[in-house]
Amino acid sequence: MYLAALLARTEDGWEASDTEIDDVETLSDLIELAREASVDDDTVIVFIEQEDAWFGLLRVEGEDDPRIYVSDGAAAARSSYGEILTKELLGDDPDDDTADLDALDLDGTEDGEPLDLEVDDEEATVPAADAVPAAPVGDRLILADIGLAEKELLALESDALAEIADALGAAEVLETVR
Repeated sequence: MYLAALLARTEDGWEASDTEIDDVETLSDLIELAREASVDDDTVIVFIEQEDAWFGLLRVEGEDDPRIYVSDGAAAARSSYGEILTKELLGDDPDDDTADLDALDLDGTEDGEPLDLEVDDEEATVPAADAVPAAPVGDRLILADIGLAEKELLALESDALAEIADALGAAEVLETVR
């Protein structure tokens, strides 16, 4: 079972809403959903969690490149919605119809820098499905400038959405949605 929420920053603070992800099939769909919720191109955080097994964040700000973080790449890659995020981070689908997103810096590295992955075959440019790390992947600083440092993000386990909302100052807003 998935839990999805969307937190949109406004002049008055954060607005939270349930995010209907049933119709989301690609990362482009998810990005579009986030941009539609944006007020004046402000920050929007899409949060997806699967039964405390993993959680993922998508941060969108106006037309800037989206930023992605997944708490457990291997667990997420085995689920339909997690696969949307990990596929982009790990680049394991060269025939993906979202090729325009291939050039985006979604993992927090500069162009040309390798992902921080432990892969046995050092010459492999694309990790095999079984090489997806059972560890965090993506932009570990995704929330650092708005209230949740890298160390705190990496320490999240169960009920991560509540802890993230609390750190962002959106706990009360989120609770009204639940």
